[in-house]
Order: sequence, then C-alpha cells, then structure tokens
Amino acid sequence: MTEPATAEPAPPAVLREMRWWDIDPVLRMERELFPEDAWSRGMFWSELAHARGPGATRRYLVAEEAGHVVGYAGLVTSGEQADVQTIAVARDHWGTGLGARLLTELLRAATDFECTEVLLECRVDNTRAQRLYERFGFEPIGFRRGYYQPGNVDALVMRLTDPSTSVPGTERGTENHG
Repeated sequence: MTEPATAEPAPPAVLREMRWWDIDPVLRMERELFPEDAWSRGMFWSELAHARGPGATRRYLVAEEAGHVVGYAGLVTSGEQADVQTIAVARDHWGTGLGARLLTELLRAATDFECTEVLLECRVDNTRAQRLYERFGFEPIGFRRGYYQPGNVDALVMRLTDPSTSVPGTERGTENHG
C-alpha cells in the first residue's frame, strides 16, 4: 500500500533588494493594504534613488514568491539613527513570519549603516504590527497626533536602541514569527 501524496510546503519567500521594476506590484499592495494613506509612485522612486551607490542612505527590500511580490520594507538612515519607513505583507501571508523576516533584514541594514537607534511610526490601531515591533525590543516613546492622513489617525512612535541586539542569532534575538 502506498502512502497518500502530501503537498510539499511552498518554499519561503525570497528577500531581495527592491528595484524600479518592483514599484508597480508594490504600489498595488500599498493601495490594497493602506488605502487611505498609500505612498505614491514618486515617493517610491525617490526612496530608491537613495538606495544604491557609495552614498546610499536607504535599504528597500521585496519579498518574492513564485514571481510575485508578497511583501516589502524600507529603512532610511541619517547619521547614527535609522527610521523604518514601511513594512507590508500581503494579507494571505499574514502569520507566516514574513513580517519578522523583513524587519530582521532592516535591522541588519541599520547595523551595517552603523546606526545605534531605530525609530518607527505605527498606526495606533495597528496592534498586530505593534506586537511584532515589541518582540524585537522596540518601546513606545510617544505619539504623533493626526499623523496618518486623510483619516487623521495618530501614530505611535517606537524606538529600539542598539539594533544589532535584535537580530536573530544574537544575544537578544527573537525566535517568534509574525
């Protein structure tokens, strides 16, 4: 008697540098996930213009699975401070750990840029994202009233000191998945 065939699990999404040809699929996800405050094409072009070369101050990634973008993330740096600009995961990939993988890569980039602190803003109503950031050691430090427009939603500002300690495989790394 033969064993019934079982479906092989899909290989995990591949993380790679975001390039200009990723802007259209990223914009589609952006508009689906953040309809009220989606970034524009020009905003992504501007960020990518600062992501390559010797003077790069940005790191943008996409998560690709079976030829489709299923997540993306970006970081900007200035001196010893980094700011997580965006992290997004397609709804059908929520709970798979992809958000944690993207954040891990951003924190690695912050460490590579020799940043000692990472900041981010998160909608006050996005508790799912807040839990992810807290697992990585981010702590709330304040609010930005009416930050997300046009919905006039407040932003929770969070900070991580020493991002090198939050990357898995280091002393305070996390094994949890978002």
